[in-house]
Amino acid sequence: DTITILDKAAFNEAISNKNVQLVDVRTPQEYQDEYIAHAINIDFFKQDDFVTKFNTLNKDEAVYVYCRSGNRSQKAARKLDSLGFKKIYDLKGGYLNWN
Repeated sequence: DTITILDKAAFNEAISNKNVQLVDVRTPQEYQDEYIAHAINIDFFKQDDFVTKFNTLNKDEAVYVYCRSGNRSQKAARKLDSLGFKKIYDLKGGYLNWN
């Protein structure tokens, strides 16, 4: 399966000490308030922009996504699967669970 949901501990372990593709799919307003260190922001609600920006990332490398509660990132993960990403990791419970 291309999409894996990781709990907070596993997600944190996966993104620590590595140069990973970490993407916050919330709105820029949500992102500005707080985000996970080194995450880039690609707004799921702006679909044209979403596809354009994700297409600049490496589809063969793992991509880690999160949103506020895990709902948007699950939709984002399915979209990334359709765009050809091979390894997609989604943070269970989103940023609410992170803090």
